[in-house]
Amino acid sequence: MRSGILTIMKKELARFFGDKRMVVGVLLPGILVYIGYSFMGGAMGSAFGVDEDYTPTIQAVNLPESMEVLLPQTGFAIMEASDGEAAKEAITAQELDLLLEFPEGFDGDVAAYEASSGAPAPNVEVYYNSASTNSSFAYRAVVELMDAYESQMVNKFDVNAGGEGYDLATAEDTTGFFFAMMMPMLLMMFLYSGCAAVAPESIAGEKERGTIATMLITPIRRSDVALGKILALALISMISAASSTVGTVLALPKMMGGMTDEVSADIYGVQDYLLLAAVIFSTVLVLVTLIAVISALAKTIKEAQTYVMPVMLVVMGLGITGMFGGGASQELARYCIPLYNSVQCMIGVFSFSVLPAGIAVTVGVNAAVTILGVFVLAKMFNSEKIIFAR
Repeated sequence: MRSGILTIMKKELARFFGDKRMVVGVLLPGILVYIGYSFMGGAMGSAFGVDEDYTPTIQAVNLPESMEVLLPQTGFAIMEASDGEAAKEAITAQELDLLLEFPEGFDGDVAAYEASSGAPAPNVEVYYNSASTNSSFAYRAVVELMDAYESQMVNKFDVNAGGEGYDLATAEDTTGFFFAMMMPMLLMMFLYSGCAAVAPESIAGEKERGTIATMLITPIRRSDVALGKILALALISMISAASSTVGTVLALPKMMGGMTDEVSADIYGVQDYLLLAAVIFSTVLVLVTLIAVISALAKTIKEAQTYVMPVMLVVMGLGITGMFGGGASQELARYCIPLYNSVQCMIGVFSFSVLPAGIAVTVGVNAAVTILGVFVLAKMFNSEKIIFAR
């Protein structure tokens, strides 16, 4: 590597690491992501979960003998309701969880009922309050049990009667599906945020302060200045992206609540992380280069941030494509599209369906785009109209 490139890189890195506020600003998103996602997971668990030792309060009208045997299987105590209307008011006030109203002679009507007759079947009315987590929990448990009981009485055969052991998805499948759906979008957002946080300040900021003119009158080649800035900014952006990614990976199991044991990044190996690192670094180079070129057109940092806003929309849109479709594309041509190819590679890594040729094409295409961007940025540095625009 030429000395000019190293000189520019050292200057940029020294400027960054010498400013504690910039370092904190880059690392803080990862910490906030971890705290925020963990808090959301706890809040969602509290909002939609039920305490383990909670016992729903349930009342019934005309409770038949068959249900006196069946319903206790839920583990809930069923009390006879003295006044059905009062019980409904108590459910509305969230003082009672559930009310079951059986027609008189329910067991006899069920025994005599013939589905072929076309007559309405005996109906059980179950009242609950969907605004109450405890009431909804009791409703689901009771209705599922009664549906199963009804199926046993009418159906001539059972399907998966054991209830367990039929789901053949492995922990790898579950984690791969979830991470492939969520992480490409989050990673692309983190990468863009990291690049957008440092690139405009380095290019447009130096134009605004007038320091870039001093740098350009040195003997260093303009192409070396452009490449040195891009490589240094890419390294800084990687730190920001890594911070946010680690925070997300650590917080996702907490956010998933009940799926904590099934969703874990531990199933990914060193090879997976190396492939992901190669894709991420090449993606950062593309984003930094693109934002640097756009920032070179701006007169101030604020103007540069306005110019790069459409890039964020494009990156978010591409990241969202990971939430649709059946995994990574197997068409090699799609890996020739910058940024979109990165999303496809991330999906492949997370879903254990990597296309090796796709990874190679992606890194090559991203490197070519970066070289082209360096050439364009160097030409822009040669233009006094652009550099000294006010």
